[in-house]
Amino acid sequence: MTPLRQRMIEDLQLRNLAPATQKNYIAHVAAFARFFGQSPEVLDQEAVREYLLYLLNERKMSPENVNQQCSALRFLYLTTLEMPWREVDFPRVRRPHRLPVVLSHEEIVQFFEHVPGLKYRAALMMCYGAGLRVSEAVAVKVADIDSQRMLIRVEQGKGRKDRYTMLSPRLLEVLRVYWRAARPQSYLFPSWRTGRHLNATLGAVDQVPPAGRAARQEPGRDRRCPHSAGDRLLRADAPRALPQERGRTTQ
Repeated sequence: MTPLRQRMIEDLQLRNLAPATQKNYIAHVAAFARFFGQSPEVLDQEAVREYLLYLLNERKMSPENVNQQCSALRFLYLTTLEMPWREVDFPRVRRPHRLPVVLSHEEIVQFFEHVPGLKYRAALMMCYGAGLRVSEAVAVKVADIDSQRMLIRVEQGKGRKDRYTMLSPRLLEVLRVYWRAARPQSYLFPSWRTGRHLNATLGAVDQVPPAGRAARQEPGRDRRCPHSAGDRLLRADAPRALPQERGRTTQ
């Protein structure tokens, strides 16, 4: 490991950036160095500009990916190398503003009816019913469900921030059906590995038949559906989509 790489890792740790962000920043800087075949220490602003244009025009990367690469290089040069450069020396690509595709009531019902396994169905219903990201839903613990105040505590969610979100009566009913069948102790959706929760990728969703997948493959669909879509599902179709499966649960 080069001294520069070690110094950047330490700078990332000191600023307590998320582990995934640290890993991505290091990988992006390494790719930048490989592109020029030189250490970033000897490269200048023009090299940064050339590389970002290459990613955008030759690699056809999305604005989001290019901007993440730009952020990594900005951190390297302004924080680790302490170069006397300005923020404007790291131009960011303007992202097009697109409205999310809101799934219809029928599409949501169709999707949930094809999700295999009680555990995965309940986890995805929590995403829709409470407006959670998948990574937030799978990390919820049994103690985070506050049925008295009708709230769900989300620990270290987006931006590594704690927050509360709503718990509707119908979602509470769905979770109670699941809890009676699975009896989780710590994490509401535990993994088969002791002391860990389900993986945020929810790989079992890939087993949804084509008829159910059609609703989730529309271009531009936001991963976190609006609360209204989840509320419509949970008010009208939760009992049918989540039957009383007592005594067993699918991992």
